[in-house]
Amino acid sequence: MRLEIWADVVCPWAYIGKRRVERALAARGGEPVEVVWRPYRIDPTAPERARPLDGLLRDPFVDTALRACAPHLSPEQNRVRVAEVAAAEGFPRWGAAWHVSPHGAHRLLYLAEREGGPALQGAVAEEVMRIHFVEAGDIGSAEVLERAADRAGFADGGRLLRAGEGDREVRELLLRGRARGVRTSPTLLVGDLALEGARHPEEIGVFLDRAGERPARSLPAEVERLHLAEALVEKDPLGALALLEPLLAEYGDDRGVRLAAARARLRSAQVGRARRDLEALVAERPDDSHARLMLASALRRGGEPEAAAVQQRLAEALG
Repeated sequence: MRLEIWADVVCPWAYIGKRRVERALAARGGEPVEVVWRPYRIDPTAPERARPLDGLLRDPFVDTALRACAPHLSPEQNRVRVAEVAAAEGFPRWGAAWHVSPHGAHRLLYLAEREGGPALQGAVAEEVMRIHFVEAGDIGSAEVLERAADRAGFADGGRLLRAGEGDREVRELLLRGRARGVRTSPTLLVGDLALEGARHPEEIGVFLDRAGERPARSLPAEVERLHLAEALVEKDPLGALALLEPLLAEYGDDRGVRLAAARARLRSAQVGRARRDLEALVAERPDDSHARLMLASALRRGGEPEAAAVQQRLAEALG
């Protein structure tokens, strides 16, 4: 069984959740569980260069972003609760000092899994969060991240980060998480079964038992990518196009891929390109009422209401 932890390494509940997952796994027998870390961002606006966290926590915008870390608590309640829970979990001290983007840290975690597998990735996650929450270090610093990698036994981590590796892959993973409905940190996923928040070990154990009872299902990689892109079209059409890009390059003649791309272009205001795509799709399949409806929308938005009305009537006649 593969357990994915979708989390932001600057979210305190991610570190507490890590401890609780470890306790749940230690108490559980049966099928071995492989744990992998996946990126999530609670504050996409966090700066690349760290700023002192003291004072920023009173910023309403930052407080709003932090609600994604504990959606059922106010930010102030969350901070008090986190300190109490961290003490109960046995952390020697607690308190992040920096407001900073976790993108570099997420790249390091991705590279650790790529180069050394889930065990190395877990060790890197531990060191990164220890530095951020216990040692009050700046994990936006390349030197600090290299120190975390060295502590975890990932000797090449610093070199790979300096080479810029992992950037595109982490950005795609963020899109995949959004398409799969990840909306808080941490979120545990086994297949399509999700558990949100840093739950107690007993709850995590029940979740894993339930996940283990479900038949494992897997789709071909290109089909999964298409499904994820389609799930993003309405809420993030540019993200959907980013996921579709490899499919368009390799399966550019596939009608499903082309329809998904046309929908995403239409939703992202690329009306002219969407219209050309849809005109070609309708010419190939005149009986495709869905493509005609989208073409009608593209024509309306392009300032051609009469042509749009024709396509609308044809689509309705086709049912």
